[in-house]
Amino acid sequence: MADYYQVLGVSRNATSEEIKKAYRKLALKYHPDRNQNDPSSADQFKKVSEAYETLSDDNKRKIYDQYGEEGLKGAGMGASGGGFSSMEEALRTFMGAFGGGGGGGSIFDSFFGFEEGHGMHQGAHKKVSITISFEEAVKGVDKELAVMNTVTCSQCHGTGAASPKSIQKCTTCHGQGQVFQTRGFFSMSSTCPSCHGRGEIITDPCPSCYGSGKVRKKQHVTVHIPPGIDNDMQIKMKGFGDAGEGGGAAGDLYVFVTVQPHDTFKREGDDVYIDLPLSFSEAALGCKKDVPTPHENTCRVSIPEGTQTDKIFRVKGKGFPNVHGRGIGDLLIRIQVETPVKLSAKQKEILKTFADLETPANHPRKKGFFDKVKDFFST
Repeated sequence: MADYYQVLGVSRNATSEEIKKAYRKLALKYHPDRNQNDPSSADQFKKVSEAYETLSDDNKRKIYDQYGEEGLKGAGMGASGGGFSSMEEALRTFMGAFGGGGGGGSIFDSFFGFEEGHGMHQGAHKKVSITISFEEAVKGVDKELAVMNTVTCSQCHGTGAASPKSIQKCTTCHGQGQVFQTRGFFSMSSTCPSCHGRGEIITDPCPSCYGSGKVRKKQHVTVHIPPGIDNDMQIKMKGFGDAGEGGGAAGDLYVFVTVQPHDTFKREGDDVYIDLPLSFSEAALGCKKDVPTPHENTCRVSIPEGTQTDKIFRVKGKGFPNVHGRGIGDLLIRIQVETPVKLSAKQKEILKTFADLETPANHPRKKGFFDKVKDFFST
């Protein structure tokens, strides 16, 4: 005969909690529903259940420690003294160890951590979209939204009944919210068809919500848009969705944000680009410019002489604040040299004089280009 302590892998002076912990681990390992292709697991499952059935009972454990299994038989302690006669007995032990109490709970709830809540369910999540300006995305803003939600009925306080006397325990599931069936090695549970998981039956529904416990209502919600939020980001507002079922938590509200584009600035991550037009003479001679920033102020930038189109100057800390609080991006100023148009006769005369004075050194990129073309055709 196997030693019950060895079967569970515990010492003879193990505490009740240690015995229960060891049994739970082994019972989950050998449960027939997890080992349908291994018939030997059923026998092992019954063995660990027999051991736990005896060692978890103080009276049976004392007799077993003193007289062994024969002592249990002599004391008239039934199947535990000589092995379980059926899988159903082993399953009842399993359910008791996992909080089922031998009643209508499902062993699968204990297997996978499902909550038995008499129809308790979280409310539905909601989604809304909001459009903000570029400036609001820089600074952050609070916006008020109107959301149509289902909320707990104020007249019945969510019970769905006209009065407390109208709520009665379901006679089908005896208040459990689930019905339980054992078929061979398989233990199955399902939502009670009479009370739909609530464990209760309403005989006289609330006239305001017609027994649902909830009503639709427009709610005004203030959402905080943090500085630095970007296009297509979302904000989660916990508990601002629909009311839950059977006392369950409310759902969440997800706010999807769209940021309007700006006429002057273009955002890339936390950096902001701006195109700065310069005249031919400003780019050639150099100048100082006051450039606008996304923060509704200006910064002064020194443009050195000979600056070319597409040259970028970086100004630290003048971009977007990071939405997660990780610093501030930069402002990148991209130079666009503008060719003058609609020249007067005097201007043309001056430019012609200037053109006569130009040398290849004045246009290094132009010289390099034509040198490459010349080399290309000479090969």
